[in-house]
Amino acid sequence: MFKKILIANRGEIALRVIRACRELEIRTVAIHSDIDGESLHVRYADEHVCVGPAEGGLSYRNIPNVLSAAEIAGVDAIHPGYGFLAENAHFAEVCESIGITFIGPSSEHIALLSDKSQARAHMKKHGIPVLPGSDGEIEDLKTSAAIAQKLGYPVIVKASAGGGGRGMRVVWHEEDLGQAIESAQLEAQTAFGHGGVYLERFFEDPRHLEFQIMADHQGHVVHFHERDCSVQRRYQKIIEESPSPALDDTVRKKMGQVAVQVMKSVKYHNAGTVEFLMDGTGKFYFMEVNTRIQVEHAVTEVVTGVDLIKEQIRIAAGQPLSFKQKDIQLLGHAIECRINAEDPDRLTPSPGTVTKFCTPGGPGIRVDTAMDTTGVVSPFYDSMIAKLIAYGRDRPEALARMRRGLDEFVIEGIQSNISLHRRILDNPDFQKGPVSTRFLDRFLTLHSA
Repeated sequence: MFKKILIANRGEIALRVIRACRELEIRTVAIHSDIDGESLHVRYADEHVCVGPAEGGLSYRNIPNVLSAAEIAGVDAIHPGYGFLAENAHFAEVCESIGITFIGPSSEHIALLSDKSQARAHMKKHGIPVLPGSDGEIEDLKTSAAIAQKLGYPVIVKASAGGGGRGMRVVWHEEDLGQAIESAQLEAQTAFGHGGVYLERFFEDPRHLEFQIMADHQGHVVHFHERDCSVQRRYQKIIEESPSPALDDTVRKKMGQVAVQVMKSVKYHNAGTVEFLMDGTGKFYFMEVNTRIQVEHAVTEVVTGVDLIKEQIRIAAGQPLSFKQKDIQLLGHAIECRINAEDPDRLTPSPGTVTKFCTPGGPGIRVDTAMDTTGVVSPFYDSMIAKLIAYGRDRPEALARMRRGLDEFVIEGIQSNISLHRRILDNPDFQKGPVSTRFLDRFLTLHSA
């Protein structure tokens, strides 16, 4: 087992990793920017190193600085969390070359699966159902128009690299295709350093489902069932839950088997997530693989009782999985609301000083946050300040506990989206169960009218 791990991240995920390491009796090193020196993850770690100024590119994403901190501290492994360097194949490769274990998949896995066009081609070759689309990146408008015509409008232009909704454009009419491709390529080049895009058929009301996977170096792969991430805006998830109200046991089992097949086809190891879209008829299609732990991993931990971060660390240390597929059972229901520092109506960031921060508690409530009783939400980083997770014996109880948790949550000094979550939970369509990825846009349009 490792003796000392550096956490190449900040906020709640850095604190989450530190807590897992403490239970495993592993010393931790926190990195931080110059404005994060008093942050909770820094105070909880055994050691800390400043890696640069506030801008993420000069600190948390600065590979030479992060690796220098690792060497100075004498760590034998690095946990990247999510975001920043978590899906950076070059960073993983450099870690491998200097003998520091990267707690995640190999650089080859990240490179293959982070290129969505390349990943699509691989899955199609191995018989995995993929969304109808172009074979590889599109080269010119004439060819693209022919592909789109064959697929049938609407289509979606997607960046091969990156994620988070950037480099994506929905095209409803042929005359808009050229402009959509050009703007998607430009955004992708700016955001990810690669402007390649491809086309897919666009489903208007799909459900977004993802399966948490864990795989060891001995070739064992298990899934932890699904999370439903359909409540999202601009491809940014806001609410996640498990199990999905859209699946029955038969479809759940089939999707889980396909998710395992996806990871076995590339000989994957460590944590990952296989994401699917499901259409209105119940057919599902491979969308992408996230080669890291997810923001919403806590939902899966609550309903399965497995500490995914500790399992990541054990696998990276060469240990086999501590369970088999038959041991992974869904127990009850969990819902997560991402509590963001933002205007609840316009959904724009609301950075500033938090003057009061009081988290909820009681049966079935978990709060993952790095915010103390007060603090500062910086404009330099993501606006998420907490994850509120509610657990119940069934979905109605989980919803009731989430409402209670939202009512008890107090954040003063800045705006937050707590009131938006309350409105969503009170919506009859959401209460019924399955909603599509367009639910929130329609909901916001209705409430702004």
